[in-house]
Parts: sequence; structure tokens; C-alpha cells
Amino acid sequence: MTASIFHSLAEAARANEPVALGIITGVKGSSPQKLGAKALFYPDRKIKGTLGGGCLEAEAQRLALQSLRDGKPQTFELVLDHDFGWDDGLICGGKVLGVILPNAQTAGEKFWNGLAARDAEKSWGVKHDLTIQRFNDLAPSDSHSPAHPLTRSPAADWLFHETITPPCALWIAGSGHIAQAVAPLALQLDFAVTIFDDRPELANHEIFPRDVAIRTGNCGELCAAPFPTVPTFGLIVTRGHKHDALVLETWIHRPFQFLGMIGSARKARTIAEHFVKKKIATAEEVARVACPVGIKIRSQSVMEIAVDILAQYIDKRAETLGETQTSTAKRELVR
Repeated sequence: MTASIFHSLAEAARANEPVALGIITGVKGSSPQKLGAKALFYPDRKIKGTLGGGCLEAEAQRLALQSLRDGKPQTFELVLDHDFGWDDGLICGGKVLGVILPNAQTAGEKFWNGLAARDAEKSWGVKHDLTIQRFNDLAPSDSHSPAHPLTRSPAADWLFHETITPPCALWIAGSGHIAQAVAPLALQLDFAVTIFDDRPELANHEIFPRDVAIRTGNCGELCAAPFPTVPTFGLIVTRGHKHDALVLETWIHRPFQFLGMIGSARKARTIAEHFVKKKIATAEEVARVACPVGIKIRSQSVMEIAVDILAQYIDKRAETLGETQTSTAKRELVR
């Protein structure tokens, strides 16, 4: 979601289209959205992203339209209690703090595209004077850009800042119906997806989205591909037990944060016994492979299976990143 917000800001900058950026800068207690949630508010009342929906979003939109009219940024603080949120179902009992930044597109197309690319760690933030700040590696698109270099100023100067990191990687061995269902959904869930298969007639961009990386060729060479520097997760869903086992022989020794393989408990036992007997892997290594992969939701259809698989990967990603709710933005609220 964060990347799509940045892409939309870059598009607005290119078109010189006015837009207000709303950010949740603080949360106390229960709330419908988390710290760092973002939404774009347009003069025609269109909204991209969300700050939490309901009355919270409506109030943020009211403030955003006001800021677009007068050009003045502003902060807000909303208590989500019975009186404020009953009609819209937002009676979480928490408190939300936020900021509205009108004409955020003027930070420049290059600035927002730089954040959207997520090809390296890049930091930006909002200071207490409500100006957008950035690290030096994100040069402004022109000399009039209000996005100034992010300096190591005292924490008290910051209202909000975050470091945008590259997304976690998901390697999928196989390009059949399960992979075809998992890959596009994984993209929406903020994984960088790569498909590995020796069948170019299936592993291609006529079947998979353009944003999915595809590697075809010899199975052994594919399995030994250079490993990403970001946290990486593996999923084995090839065309049969034999091919699953061939991939697993290599991938079981690679530093995946989590490795899952489709199949039954019987299949898992059979492969485990074979791997240990042939000294392909230790019992401990085999035990770390999740097979059957996914959570138990009584799934039957292909899409249901994709959902139960990715539910487990979302949980494992959150565990890896040490967050209750996973995002690729490392955020800090500074008071």
C-alpha cells in the first residue's frame, strides 16, 4: 500500500495535480489502522489508501479538503470513543494522531518515485514544522522542491519518520495452478515474487503478472540461483512429488526464513525418511520444512488453498520482522 501511495504522488507531481497526503503519526490504544498508515485526498473527493475508514476517514478528508483550499498543513487528534464513532462502527476506544500535508506532490516526481522503487533503504519524514524531509540519496527533482535533505537533527524535531526497505522475497518453485493463484495475491500482500520452473510454456508473463520475476531453465541451476539480500521465503509447488523433492534437496540447505511445500502429512513423512536415510538432510533440517504448508481453513478450491498458504507466510513474515502487523516501513513516532 505504501508503495502505491508513493507511485500516485509521483503521478500527481508529473501531472501537477494537487493532492493532500494524510499520515497516521501516532496511535494510543485500539485503532482501525496502524502507525504510518497513509491516504491521499484529492479535490474531487477521491481517496487512495486509507487512514482507517468510517468517521476517522471522513474527518481526515474534511481537514484535507480544507488544507487543499488554504494551502496550510495541519495535525489532528481523534479519540475513537462511543460519541465520536458509534454511527460508523469506530468505537475502538483508542486515540489517533495524524498530519495532513496539502500539495504533497510538490516534493517532486523524482522524490516520490525514489521512495516507491524500494530498491534500497531510504528514509524520509515530516518535521514538527510540517515540512517533508529526506536523506541526501533522494535528490529533489528541482531546486524548488520542499523535500530537503534529512539531517541528523534531534528527535524532538520530528513529527514522524520512516525508513522504507525493499520487500521480503517469495521464491515459488513451480508454475502450475497453485503458483498461478499464489503469485498475484502475494504481490498484493507486498512480497517480491519470483517463479522458478523448467517449463517456459507455463512460466511466462502471459500467465503471471509483469511484476513477477520469472526464471526458467535447468532445475538444478534454478535452485542454486543467487540468494536475495532481503528476508526470503520459499514455497515448493511443482508438478509432482518427484520434482518437489528435487527442489527441496537444494532449498532445504538455503537460508530461507520459512520454507513450505505443498502435500500431505504422508508425503512429508516419506520425503523426511528418504532425506535422512540418504543423508541429504538432517532430521532437524527436515523438521523446519512446513509440509503440508498453510493454515487449516478447510480449503478446497485453488484460490482457497492460495489464501491458506499465504496466511501462514504473512504470519511468518511478521514473526521475522518482529512486528505485530507487518510492513516494509520501519516507523518511529517522535514526541
